[in-house]
Amino acid sequence: MKKPFVWLSLLLVLALTLSACGTAATTEPPAVETQPPAVEPSEPPAATEPPVEETTEAPVETEAPTEPATEEPVAGEIDCFGAEGTSVSLLYQWSGLEEENLTNILQPLLDACDITLEVESTRDQAILDTRVQANNPPDIAFWNIAQLEQYADLLVAIDDLPVAQENYADFWRELGSIDGTWYGLPVKADVKSIIWYSPVAFEAFGYTVPETWDDLEALVEQMVADGNTPWSMGFESGDATGWTGTDFIQDILLVTQGPNFVQGLIDGTVAYNDPAVAEAYELYGRWARDEAYTVGGAQGTLSTGFNDAILAVFADPPLAMMVKQSGFAGGTIAETYPALVYGVDYDFFQVPGVQGLQGGTDWMMAFSDSPAVQAVFAYLSSETGARRWAEVGFDITPNLAGAEGYTNESLAKRADMLYNAATLVADVGDAIPGGFGSAEFRAVTDFVNGADLQPLLDNLAEIQAQNTGQ
Repeated sequence: MKKPFVWLSLLLVLALTLSACGTAATTEPPAVETQPPAVEPSEPPAATEPPVEETTEAPVETEAPTEPATEEPVAGEIDCFGAEGTSVSLLYQWSGLEEENLTNILQPLLDACDITLEVESTRDQAILDTRVQANNPPDIAFWNIAQLEQYADLLVAIDDLPVAQENYADFWRELGSIDGTWYGLPVKADVKSIIWYSPVAFEAFGYTVPETWDDLEALVEQMVADGNTPWSMGFESGDATGWTGTDFIQDILLVTQGPNFVQGLIDGTVAYNDPAVAEAYELYGRWARDEAYTVGGAQGTLSTGFNDAILAVFADPPLAMMVKQSGFAGGTIAETYPALVYGVDYDFFQVPGVQGLQGGTDWMMAFSDSPAVQAVFAYLSSETGARRWAEVGFDITPNLAGAEGYTNESLAKRADMLYNAATLVADVGDAIPGGFGSAEFRAVTDFVNGADLQPLLDNLAEIQAQNTGQ
């Protein structure tokens, strides 16, 4: 009696299995709609040829805002200039988080106007040159100040675009003008004339933030007398080794000679072998080559990476009391020492006595005046665009309307320095074309390594004259 029951059970299981398989074969999962990325490169970045000009400093590390950017402008605050449903091509040097930040900043405009971005990201200026020479430039390029002069004849003047010019300090017009015509809108700025330190260490040794250059020199000597190393000045950076040294020397010149002198170096009316330049190098060298003043003396300056030089000040125990570095140092500190609190464990102050800030910016330049281009320029120069830029925290917007929008305290402090500066002077090496910046790096490196100064400055003066027409 057991066998019929077994066969009946097997037939029942087989029937149920076939029924389940039939159901699975005829049932499809619900369709899932996918959205394409907000920004998609029109083609892969090409990097098959070396850049025409080397990047003169390391890429900026962007600090994340302390809070996400949540405030969305209403559509009525954005003027589309008839660009609805069109596209605009952008070419820039940013990638990764920086590229994401720019997209985040532009997103309200893209949403309000249904504008599509066609982007190309590359650090190779030859790509931009090739596009221009082929009569196929991007609608908008974000590049360096030297390219404003290089492409001036092809660019749309800022006066012919819907830019809220009242939102920019006068020195931006001056810096972005070629032969009296304003061609470049500054968009992403940073200041270099700052010194990072540990408030905790300063308090422990009874040090106070110096208010004048004389105060700074006295503080340095007091630190040495106390057995502390004042500076961490390492500047190793591969092919760009030396760039932090040239920044330091330029700030010394902004203290001792002022911004008009430094601008004269840029335009060639002041020769680079001027005695005042030699004096600035000698002062820098006194600190950068002596182990009493900087970590490791000359060898430490030459061989220590610039990021490691930043971190030395915030090690436990600290290897030095101060490091002069651009605003990106805050991101380096926060990433390596996440337990440290800005304003408590690390902070910065402006180089005391500077008569104008040393700084840099990326410049937005237009090869087209299409409605979408007009919409982008109008948006980024507006109060809405400035507030968005500040909230995202993509370094500092030169647009004064962004002053109240920063959620990152460090950025807000640096922005306040920039917005209240009497003037801003570009990095000399960045502003003089023809490889001057690289030659300047080599010169300061050779100087720290013990080479005679005057021949180095004479050679730089010759390169300066060749590339400034003086």
